[in-house]
Amino acid sequence: MPDYNKDNILQHLNKGDEKAIDWLFREYYVSLCQSAFRVLPDEHLVEDLVQEVFYEVWKKRTSLKITTSIAAYLRQATRNKTLNYIRDQKIDFRNAPPKEELKSKNTPAVQTLMADDLQQEIDAAIDRLPERCRLVFVLSRFEEMSYQEIADQLDISIKTVEHQIGKALRSLREALGGYLSVSIVGLIGLIFGNLGF
Repeated sequence: MPDYNKDNILQHLNKGDEKAIDWLFREYYVSLCQSAFRVLPDEHLVEDLVQEVFYEVWKKRTSLKITTSIAAYLRQATRNKTLNYIRDQKIDFRNAPPKEELKSKNTPAVQTLMADDLQQEIDAAIDRLPERCRLVFVLSRFEEMSYQEIADQLDISIKTVEHQIGKALRSLREALGGYLSVSIVGLIGLIFGNLGF
């Protein structure tokens, strides 16, 4: 029985080992769905898009060249697939109805630093942002895209990106005002980077 891990999985894929794609799927499917769901909050659609990513990896298995880690490659492929879907479907978030609240996806490190109620407040505050504003904010803070990359992907100006980020930060400051002690601001900063509080 082969020993699959993130360091040798590409070798197994290149050889056409079907169990290698199964291992990859079990290892990364849930986290990729969670990441895509932050950008496109439709559970069934996100699952379909992530499955397509794995299917494409399998199709290209013999010629696949990855210069980053397999996890980074899959994350980038999922992000591109999700943003391409948004672009191709011409989804207009300006008039979108409110979506269901995102479930908290805490990492162990964040769990040790923050109380559950604060995490829930942060998630809820992000969920209450208007859809376009939320999308721009999530791409910036969670997907670590530059303003230029966001503008190019969503076909909007950098000024619009800046405006939406500013709008998100103002809304979050208002929503989290009761939590903004010095220590809590530092913890929030660990999640979002510099929010400008």
